[in-house]
Amino acid sequence: MPDLRPVFHILGLLLVALGLTMLVPAVVDLALGEDSWRLFLMSAFVTALTGITMALATANALGPTLTLRQSFLLTTLTWVVLPAYGAIPFYLGEFGSGLTDAAFEAMSGMTTTGTTIMTGLNDKPAGILLWRSILQWLGGLGIVIVALIFLPVMKVGGMQHFRAEGFDTMGKVMPRVADISIMLVQVYLALTFVAAIAYILTGMGTFDAINHALTTIATGGYSTRDESFTVFSPTAQYVSAMLMWLSGLPFIRYVQLVNGAVVPLMRDLQVRAYLRWTLYAIAAIVLYRLAHSDAPFEQILRESMFNTISLGSGTGYGTATVTDWGDFPLLVVMVSGFIGACTASTGCAIKVFRFIVLFEAIRAQLRQLVHPNRVAPIHIGGKRVEDEVVSSVIVLFTAFVLGFGVLTILLSLTGLETRTAITAAWTSICNIGPVFGHGVGPSGAVDGFSDSTKWLMIAGMLLGRLEMVAVLVLLLPRFWRA
Repeated sequence: MPDLRPVFHILGLLLVALGLTMLVPAVVDLALGEDSWRLFLMSAFVTALTGITMALATANALGPTLTLRQSFLLTTLTWVVLPAYGAIPFYLGEFGSGLTDAAFEAMSGMTTTGTTIMTGLNDKPAGILLWRSILQWLGGLGIVIVALIFLPVMKVGGMQHFRAEGFDTMGKVMPRVADISIMLVQVYLALTFVAAIAYILTGMGTFDAINHALTTIATGGYSTRDESFTVFSPTAQYVSAMLMWLSGLPFIRYVQLVNGAVVPLMRDLQVRAYLRWTLYAIAAIVLYRLAHSDAPFEQILRESMFNTISLGSGTGYGTATVTDWGDFPLLVVMVSGFIGACTASTGCAIKVFRFIVLFEAIRAQLRQLVHPNRVAPIHIGGKRVEDEVVSSVIVLFTAFVLGFGVLTILLSLTGLETRTAITAAWTSICNIGPVFGHGVGPSGAVDGFSDSTKWLMIAGMLLGRLEMVAVLVLLLPRFWRA
């Protein structure tokens, strides 16, 4: 049985930080004369007190490193415990006794999925809207840190390939966490500030700009408006499309760029593939719509670019109803959503790097069939890909495909019709946001779904955000053995 005290000590510190963060929407609501500031103050007190108690009770347990078991456990519990406490303001203020809805909204926020059960966003208190955005921002930052620090050590999904290139922790999780985290937070804050200023310059109001900056950089997709981005100017939509695409790049490249190293970004094979595949998807949809629509070219280009990048990066903003374009564009954006963005970004889904590894593995296998005696190692970006990495990637692919299939079947059994079940499973496990089909509200809210459907989607969000295997390994009895 692994020693759980270091895990709960770190969780306690994270809860303290989360509780202090709740004071931000409390101050905003207090300044605007909204009564909900009391709910945030109460939530902050409960969350911070719980965190302080946990941290003090385990203060003598934290060593210089975390074991592999502790790393797996901490990663999963972080995305279980923090959303649970992050749901308190929703539970007290928005949903009354609706525990399921509160849990759904918080998990969708922390996993940067962006699917919502809220309607009437235009009339919600500013603090509630800001808290949704903060949850996504924190979740996006957290997943980048996990991808660069924990997943390479845990060897999940082939992430061990990036250990030497990124921040090599020499097989230990904790020694350089502080330094790494500080650099990432600085870059993350800078990008968020730039996004907010860019949105303001396009004519967006300050409050809207701040919220959308938080959820854009996190590729989260929560909006302050029921209409999402359709109410904002075409300029704002073009700017947002670029920001969403940039948020799908590896954040380690931004750190290197700040330190004066431009070459790694320019030579990154997955960055170039991400750009190329995004352009292919946009071009395919634009050509299809030009042949089947009488809308102006600029509108077709803008809508196709915005929504393709939004769904491909896992953000989930919308400026049009994609299902109205036809089955082919819907298929293209769903495939883009499955591919996702780059590794070590705030983006979701399988990730571009893993598709590159899979394609190279297939090519190597075909060459081996033609020349059985030939040794054909896989290289990506001039760096050899070890067999262990290829195996990890294939395992993650298998887990994603099986997870998507099982989740679709289970959602169908809750009463969802076929298209709704498929897109609900897709948006949950790939952490994208929109659901297409019957039962979805005019604003995209899924408040009409049953509680069983919502809990299944919550499980899908958690599994998808933490790369499937990192959660599933906790179900193995061997994991808990000493």
